[in-house]
Amino acid sequence: MNLVSRTLEIDASTDARLREIASERGKDVATVLAEAVALLDSVIDLSGPDLEEDRNRYEEFKRTGLAVPLDDVKTWVASWDSVDELPRPQPRKVR
Repeated sequence: MNLVSRTLEIDASTDARLREIASERGKDVATVLAEAVALLDSVIDLSGPDLEEDRNRYEEFKRTGLAVPLDDVKTWVASWDSVDELPRPQPRKVR
């Protein structure tokens, strides 16, 4: 592995959290950061948003007024893994 020295400026609370995570896992901060970047890369498409899809969805919303309000989504997510897990919220008229 080729190592590169890089200086990053982060706030004190982020630094403290990085050190805490590294200590909990018995790893150094550089390894924790490398693992975090690998995880981020595996779950987020950094190639950029699909603007056409976003525009199409927005146009559909303007046409129909149907959407799932954020509070409905938050309530649904909060119910996950509980005995009272809620079904996925359905779009409804929001305007």
